[in-house]
Amino acid sequence: MPRVGFIQDELDLKLLVLYIAARAAAPITFLQLLELALCDAGVDYFSLTQAVGHLVETGHLSQEGERYAITEKGRHNSEICQSSLPFSVRRRCDENLVTLNEALRREQQVQSGVTPHPDGTCTVRLALFDDRGALMELNVLSPSLAQGDELAARFKRAPEQMFHRLLAALEEE
Repeated sequence: MPRVGFIQDELDLKLLVLYIAARAAAPITFLQLLELALCDAGVDYFSLTQAVGHLVETGHLSQEGERYAITEKGRHNSEICQSSLPFSVRRRCDENLVTLNEALRREQQVQSGVTPHPDGTCTVRLALFDDRGALMELNVLSPSLAQGDELAARFKRAPEQMFHRLLAALEEE
């Protein structure tokens, strides 16, 4: 028996994509978009690929690298047409967006990067942000790329603990 969903045609799918993009806390990858769009049985990978491509071409979505974000044009059209999406589809999207948005916010708040140097050392950049801006930005020279990657990964696992330990060390006499 074929799967039947509320998303029946390309226009429905585009409205769903705009609905999701308008509610995402930050630009999202195609795979994140696919996971969210699969809340309806009428969505498939190939149709979604075409819909996203067309939305980028028409200026409803912008693409930077592997991430997509809604434009003002897309946001405006989404607001006008969102009631065309069935309530059950919107509700499932909203429920699924909670988890994704938490991860996207965390990704924006905790940042790390490793920049290799010709001599084999590297600079490790560690940054922690809140809603008002940077709480901490620290550059550390690491003797090797492997150690730099490990430092960056450790920081991402427990940035608050490291931030508090650094503050405690700075406050000591």
